[in-house]
Amino acid sequence: MSNKTTTPPVTDERRLWRRVAWRIIPLVGLAYVMSYIDRANLGYVAQPMSRELGLTAAQIGLAGGLFFIGYILVEVPSNIALRRFGARKWISRILVSWGLVTAATAAVHSATTLYLARLLLGFAEAGLAAGILLYLTFWFPRRHRSWTMSAFFLMIPLSSIVGAPLAAGLLTWGQNLFDMAGWRSLFLVEGVLTVLVGALIFVLLPDRPREAKWLSPAERELIEGTLAAEAEEQAAHGALTGLRQALTSGRVWAMAVAFFAIVFGLYPLAFFLPTMISSLSSSLGGDVNSVLLSAIPSAVAIVAMVVWSRFAARVSAVVATAVPMAIGAAGLLLATFSGDGMLFIVAVCVSVAGIYSAMPQFWRIPAIGLTGAAAASGIALINSVSNLSGFVGPYLTGAIKDATGGYTWVLLLIAVIMLLGLGVLLTVGRRMEGVPARRSR
Repeated sequence: MSNKTTTPPVTDERRLWRRVAWRIIPLVGLAYVMSYIDRANLGYVAQPMSRELGLTAAQIGLAGGLFFIGYILVEVPSNIALRRFGARKWISRILVSWGLVTAATAAVHSATTLYLARLLLGFAEAGLAAGILLYLTFWFPRRHRSWTMSAFFLMIPLSSIVGAPLAAGLLTWGQNLFDMAGWRSLFLVEGVLTVLVGALIFVLLPDRPREAKWLSPAERELIEGTLAAEAEEQAAHGALTGLRQALTSGRVWAMAVAFFAIVFGLYPLAFFLPTMISSLSSSLGGDVNSVLLSAIPSAVAIVAMVVWSRFAARVSAVVATAVPMAIGAAGLLLATFSGDGMLFIVAVCVSVAGIYSAMPQFWRIPAIGLTGAAAASGIALINSVSNLSGFVGPYLTGAIKDATGGYTWVLLLIAVIMLLGLGVLLTVGRRMEGVPARRSR
């Protein structure tokens, strides 16, 4: 007697994708939350750490930027390794490595040791973001990527909402709890938590749908078949399939420049927003108050991302990215000319909401023109180039602040770069979305 597998009806299929999302996104999202808390913690502790170690704003900016040297260099090799060894092992390895380095950062005693710790952290954490973006393409076809990417990227502003109170609490009580300076306890606690999340990922995360024990054989067949058919269709219509094709494609590099412009403002804001708030108004300032207030833009961004994702699925990926990107630039221009602390926070809320809403929609575009090994290398390349902003942005912010005594020119520079990136997106992005790039021979 033959054993037939039947494809679930549409209602069952919709329920299936949601069930997959609930099983996958919280796990990889938790890893991403830890990574963004880890990146932002330098901003949370900048003021007390600077006082203890005698650091300038430029040195804090350099420490923030050094993280991205290793991150940029290892991004593409890391995604290739993820395809070879599997997401479960590789993502777990990344988490455990950077957790240990973060915990060790609690022991830094000078600018030099801080620089070394941040440099090592970049190498340890490299590949996480690009790896997760690639991993999601192993599970969700194109028609489901708008809402799944939005759900996943909600973890970035969520990390600020979680990280800011955690940082404030440890800055206040860390000395009593751990017998060390509050800012040192922050690095120690976050490092240990990251290692624990790495262990959780190793136990619970399946590499591919065919290995998910919580799926029935028919469900595994449906997901794998849908993704395979989509990959064949993309290749037939000119999508890049090879590693070398993606790395040498002008359109892939142009999209990397566009994403660089989208995220350029995130890292200066992550590292310096508490300090910016303190400098604008003494009534809003203080180490703890400014850290807590810096979480407000992230809370607003979560609402904006949910609302925008519902509309974005009905328009092209380029339009869904360009509109919030323009709003983000407008918010920065408003922040540039705001002299009041509360008006500045409102303007930053508009800007951060726009930037965060643009990010998940952007990643719909590369998925149209890249598949197979090209997706692994192309996604990593785009994310790697964008991470240059993490090196350049914080360092320029600190240097400009030291030179001018304020952040006005920093915010104006970020807005201009975002507008230039918007121009690239509206030209090259539309071509990638509408007319697939010709494959090299």
